Amino acid sequence: MHTREEKLEAFGRLLDVLDRLRKECPWDKKQTNESLRPNTIEEVFELCDALIKNDKQNICKELGDVIMHVMFYAKIGEEMGNFDIADVCNKEADKLIFRHPHVYGEATANSAQEVLESWEQIKLKEKDGNKSVLSGVPDALPSLIKAYRIQEKARNVGFDWEDKQDVWAKVHEELAELEAELERGDKEKSTHEMGDFLFSVINAARLYKLNPDNALEHTNQKFIRRFNYIEEHSIKAGKPLKEMTLAEMDELWNEAKKQE
Repeated sequence: MHTREEKLEAFGRLLDVLDRLRKECPWDKKQTNESLRPNTIEEVFELCDALIKNDKQNICKELGDVIMHVMFYAKIGEEMGNFDIADVCNKEADKLIFRHPHVYGEATANSAQEVLESWEQIKLKEKDGNKSVLSGVPDALPSLIKAYRIQEKARNVGFDWEDKQDVWAKVHEELAELEAELERGDKEKSTHEMGDFLFSVINAARLYKLNPDNALEHTNQKFIRRFNYIEEHSIKAGKPLKEMTLAEMDELWNEAKKQE
C-alpha cells in the first residue's frame, strides 16, 4: 500500500491531468454540470455492479471514474467562482467532525445504532442541515432504496417496532389486503396495496438486518444466469424458446440450479 505522501501526490497528479484536459481537450472543455450528470449516474451504477460482483480490479477502476467526476464538478465550480476541490474536502471534513462528537468531542457512543440515532439529531442542528427527519432522503432515490432509508431514519428517532417479530403480522395483513383488492379487480386500489405490501417486506428485511436492494439484485443475477442457461441450451438444440414447453424449460432451470 502507498504512504500518505504518495496518496497526496497521486491526488495532485489527477488534479493536474484534469486541469490540462479542461484546457486542451475539445470534449472536456465543453462539459457542464448538466451534461456530466447522466454520465455520473452511469459511473455510479458501474461501480455498484463491480461491488455486487466483488470484482476488485473493476472496483478500483470504477472508483477512479467516480472520483474524476467529483473533481470535474469541483473544477466547474472553481471556474464559476463558487468553490473548488479544497472547499469540497474541507466542508466534508467539517461535517464529519461535527457529526462525530463521540470521536472529536465529549459525547459517547458504544454501538453503531447509537451513532445513527445521534446523527439524526445532529443533522437537525446543522446550519444547512435537514429541516425535518425525512427531508434528507432524496426525492430521486429509487423507490426500494428510498423506502429503506425512510424506515431507517424513522427508526433513528424511535419510531419502529419494539419486537422485530411483530412485523410479520403487518406483512401478512398487507398481503391479505392486496389479495382482496386483486380479487375485486380494482387496479388503483391494488396498486396502493401492492405498495403497502412491498413497504412492509422492506421493513421486515431492515429489521432482520438484510439489505433488500442487495438481496433483490442477487436474485436478479441468479435469474439471469439460470435463464441464460435455458436460452443457451435452446440454441444448441436448435429449438427457439417460444417452441419449448414449460416442462422443458423447468428441467433446464433445475439443471442450472444444480450447477450453482
